[in-house]
Amino acid sequence: MKVREVRLSTTPTPEALADLRLGDIVYLDGVIYTAREGVYMRALQDQANIPIELPALSATNFHCSPAASIREDGSFHLGAVTATASFRFAKWLNEWMEKTGAKIIIGKGGMSRKHYQEIFVPHGAIYLSTVGYGTGALLGRGVKRVLDIHWQKELGLAQAMWVIEAERMGPFIVASDMAGNCLFERENAKMAESIARAYEGTKPAVLKRFGETDDRNDELIG
Repeated sequence: MKVREVRLSTTPTPEALADLRLGDIVYLDGVIYTAREGVYMRALQDQANIPIELPALSATNFHCSPAASIREDGSFHLGAVTATASFRFAKWLNEWMEKTGAKIIIGKGGMSRKHYQEIFVPHGAIYLSTVGYGTGALLGRGVKRVLDIHWQKELGLAQAMWVIEAERMGPFIVASDMAGNCLFERENAKMAESIARAYEGTKPAVLKRFGETDDRNDELIG
């Protein structure tokens, strides 16, 4: 199946999200905000007022650390956007989606099908993953400008809530769909089958180190 490229608004319609397929390449247009553990704890645990109107302004939450600096005039230079692993934030996402109406979560590496089905599906949300490593500068090209930064003093530059205007920001890959299917689990299962076939008919090694085995079900960990 040919890979599709999709331009998607950061305040997407349910129809636009439902049309996405696992493996689609997505480029985003609109306002994106960053929020990770610092923002989640401040907004959810400390009950601080979220300083922007969500989801009216944006329904897209990026788990990342902007590589940014502050100029002498107080404006920001944002040259790269480095994604961080999203599975670390799973415990906050259900409450965050309830509170903010987030429909798109972006990060690195994806999450599990269990997370997608139990958290994302009830909220009509999907997950977009960055593609490969070292793409921070590439994603940074999609940043038109920094609109604002909130909680910088309390959380620091990396953990603060950045609000950015994006134009054709990407590429991102659709890692979960509206049914809660998981791209990486699906592809890993395919690879596992191929690996098993590759070893069919081979003889076991004569010499082995302690604990070494060809059988994944017989692994010795100590």
